[in-house]
Amino acid sequence: MGKIFCLMGKSASGKDYVYKNLLPDKSLNLKQIVLYTTRPIRIGEVEGLTYFFCTNEKADLMERAGQVIEMRSYNTVHGIWKYFTADDGQINLSEQDYLMIGTLEAYEKIRNHFGKESVVPIYVWVEDGERLARALTRERKQEQPKYAEMCRRFLADSKDFSEENLKKAGITQTFENLEKEQILADVRAYIAEMQTADN
Repeated sequence: MGKIFCLMGKSASGKDYVYKNLLPDKSLNLKQIVLYTTRPIRIGEVEGLTYFFCTNEKADLMERAGQVIEMRSYNTVHGIWKYFTADDGQINLSEQDYLMIGTLEAYEKIRNHFGKESVVPIYVWVEDGERLARALTRERKQEQPKYAEMCRRFLADSKDFSEENLKKAGITQTFENLEKEQILADVRAYIAEMQTADN
């Protein structure tokens, strides 16, 4: 049986960097799970690759059809944005291992849906001061920076990924992102170890 490796971390922790660099790694042979969102597309993002960008109406239709595994709604300064994982035919654990990015809540719901033995958490973290500096640098590159939303996400993540919540979810293996090449090597080795242990 295949596994779903669920990358998690606070905003600007480096999880997107890890994801983008490990997904094409042929030695790991991971397939992406593309999430859905109702928020506007950002510069550099690609439809169907970064996310499936959809309307609130489509999200509601999919939820009513029983296709939504987990959904998060955020009351942002720009309105409510939804993010969700759908059971839309992308996932076949009898044939493939997968890599996805999610929140702690998303991880728990996906684990409950597919089974604990099939979902592996990978928590990437960085010291909060450094994380805030990275978030600010990233936001400044946007055509229309949304600093209020950046601050909201920063504070919300501190609560969502609290030590108490991590412990409650059974997250014990964590990866500190001090240096780009090292975090890639550490997570790559861990995924390979988990794949080998299953064979």
